[in-house]
Amino acid sequence: MIPMVDLKTQYHNLKTEIDQAVLDAIESTQFILGPNVTAFEQEAAAYLGAPHAVSCASGTDALHLAILASGIGPGDEVITSPFTFIATAEAICYVGATPVFVDIDPRTFNIDPVLVKAAITTRTKAVIPVHLFGQPADMTEITSICDTHKLLLIEDCAQSFGAAVNGHMTGTLGSLGCFSFFPSKNLGCYGDGGLVTCATAELAGQVRMLRNHGSHVRYHHSVIGYNSRLDDIQAAILRVKLKRIDEFNAGRRRVAHLYSELLKDVATVPFEDGKGVHVYHQYTLLTDRREGVMAKLSEQQIASAVYYPIPLHKQDVFAEAYAGINLPVSEDVASRCMSLPVYPEMPEESTRLVAKTVIEALVEH
Repeated sequence: MIPMVDLKTQYHNLKTEIDQAVLDAIESTQFILGPNVTAFEQEAAAYLGAPHAVSCASGTDALHLAILASGIGPGDEVITSPFTFIATAEAICYVGATPVFVDIDPRTFNIDPVLVKAAITTRTKAVIPVHLFGQPADMTEITSICDTHKLLLIEDCAQSFGAAVNGHMTGTLGSLGCFSFFPSKNLGCYGDGGLVTCATAELAGQVRMLRNHGSHVRYHHSVIGYNSRLDDIQAAILRVKLKRIDEFNAGRRRVAHLYSELLKDVATVPFEDGKGVHVYHQYTLLTDRREGVMAKLSEQQIASAVYYPIPLHKQDVFAEAYAGINLPVSEDVASRCMSLPVYPEMPEESTRLVAKTVIEALVEH
């Protein structure tokens, strides 16, 4: 069996250090907003080059808190991608705002800046680009558009920890950046976890207050807030892994580049635009023969997955409200995309076996 991601191997490689970090956190009995949370926020901010970083309970909460801290609410529109996990749009809806879906670039699968510009109205308050699969969005163009139209720029970095654009980490290019530490992410904990990077102390203060029941001082509540705190034990695990994130991402890129070399003549392999560093949270290719390829991989006990089979504007929850919009690139990509196993510890022979099986499936079908 070749899994999509091998968390067990990664754990065993780090077992001694992670076990000790967890035991130390338990021994301290400071489980909520403890010293590991503070230290992780500081270390993550330093790594990313962000002025401020505030942890929270999940990547979805990171998006929700970031949008709320920005003052976005009912009657406001937020432009984003339809080709992403639903959390991006959910968080917009949580505050009563309206997601405005615009189509994607057919090469990068990220939001198309030209279409962002065309979608701006008097109700538009923000743009949320998604750095999908670890490929940075075209932040030069998107930043320019946001600056010109005085729009907030909130980055969805759930899949892009360690990715960079022109030497700057994703999460530091807008007013806020939103990260997920779901276990399978490039930097993942052993449960749910999230982080919001903030360009200003004011925004960071708002996120800190909102994540902790609307409170800056215990039992003094300024607003209706939420219980969205990263556990100290999870922060301890993340601190161990953060020291190795460059190594992890380099391993993913090694696997991805070998795949691309082996598969470039039989399928549409991931595109790197040269403006940023792609960290391959997923290795996603396009083929008109997806079902046959996935069946062949399954026969060989090789995992594969489809991220994402249904664009957000076609999901049941949004289908009626967005029935009139036409997003052909997103729909085409969703019908042909498939992701192959990719993780830092993946042996070269496994990578070659996966590629060989894909090639055989395409020849057979």
